[in-house]
Amino acid sequence: MDAFYASAEQAAKPSLRGKAVVVGGLGPRGVVATASYEARVLGVHSAMPTAQARRLAPNAAYLVPRFSLYRSVSEQVMELLGRLSPLVEPLSLDEAFVDLEAGGVADDTASARRTGERLRTAIREVTGLSGSVGLAGSKMLAKIASEQAKPDGLVLIEPGTERELLAPLSVRTLPGVGPATGDHLRRAGMTTVHDLAEAGEAELVRLVGKAHGHGLYRMALGLDDRPVVAERDAKSVSVEDTFDVDLHDRVRVRAEVERLAVRCVERLRSADRSGRTVVLKVRRYDFSTLTRSETLRGPTDDPTVVREAAARLLEAVDTTGGVRLLGVGVTGLADFTQEDLFAQAADARELAARAETPEKPVADESGRPVDEEPARDSAEQLAARRWPAGHDVRHTVHGHGWVQGSGVGRVTVRFEEPGGPVGRVVTFRIDDPELSPADPLPLVRDPVDYSSWPASLPKSRSGPVSAAGGESRP
Repeated sequence: MDAFYASAEQAAKPSLRGKAVVVGGLGPRGVVATASYEARVLGVHSAMPTAQARRLAPNAAYLVPRFSLYRSVSEQVMELLGRLSPLVEPLSLDEAFVDLEAGGVADDTASARRTGERLRTAIREVTGLSGSVGLAGSKMLAKIASEQAKPDGLVLIEPGTERELLAPLSVRTLPGVGPATGDHLRRAGMTTVHDLAEAGEAELVRLVGKAHGHGLYRMALGLDDRPVVAERDAKSVSVEDTFDVDLHDRVRVRAEVERLAVRCVERLRSADRSGRTVVLKVRRYDFSTLTRSETLRGPTDDPTVVREAAARLLEAVDTTGGVRLLGVGVTGLADFTQEDLFAQAADARELAARAETPEKPVADESGRPVDEEPARDSAEQLAARRWPAGHDVRHTVHGHGWVQGSGVGRVTVRFEEPGGPVGRVVTFRIDDPELSPADPLPLVRDPVDYSSWPASLPKSRSGPVSAAGGESRP
């Protein structure tokens, strides 16, 4: 999919069509998740600090991600891909490999191209968004072709032309060649894929090691026999938050860890999984990162068990000086649970005690009484948290809209819907009783029915062809 998050926002918000849109974290330490092509012209790109993006594109629209919308669109696209072949390997919400041979929809390069073009048409009619398709005989080449096809295009690599196409490309084009390896190869005088092929396998093994050197040489020759794997089973579930200001209060740190633990379990349950090992991640003020883990007696999806385990792990971590990031994860996933009856009993006792006893202040490490939320957020922070920029709202009089911004006790909303005209802007008090958060509306109200697709596509007789599409990002 092309600039997926940003394109979805432009489709959902008529006033943003054709304008620079940046989706990501909006705080002082926020990072760009996706930038629209209009923003990219100005120098904004994925993984860039949002503060830097604002300097490059001060007039762009900066929005907080709406993952519920992106997931729903992704499901629509993946369903279309699943109709092409039983072998679909999702890489992210907006990218997947598809083995067209297994689906019987590619007879030769001509029929493969027709399939790719019909897929692009289907994606646009169902989601309202554009996708780019790369067609080739291997996953690596299909991925490269899809990058060359962007935006909103299709590139097919003809069999026999692989080495010619790869030769002038940067070594960074190949999978597994990151900044460090790329720099190492550059110092050795290798900047293009042609240079790697000419150097030979023995020299690459000497430079980067046996396993990596062997794989690098094969890729430089255009060889990639990795199969399309239909199921990519998640090995862990985790959530993390980076804080705008370092956390120094130990009570606040613990409260954030427990909150993250509950969010992690919610994500775990939504995937119908349980986990055996709880992992705590702490990034301190000096950017040093610590991880601690605890393995339970059995897999669980009990929020109390995970919360208490994460809290125990925190006790072994020195947070003196401040904490900039916290994360809680669960590994050792399973599709069953082994309930911890002691934790359940403790949870029941805790709930009963809360019902019978009024909330009391607690004390920090110095013995000073503090509230349950010791570090109170400012009114601006509370408003931004309640009304995230770009998120959906509904007003009892004006209808559906989205948050343009909030501050000074006010929230500004533009009332418009996907497919409609540019809407009007109205400002309300942040506590206006007639204004409430809402779920995203579908990007296409009446999508074309593709339930029988692709029955009319040609059947395959021979030759594997893979298709890939998506947005590369760190």
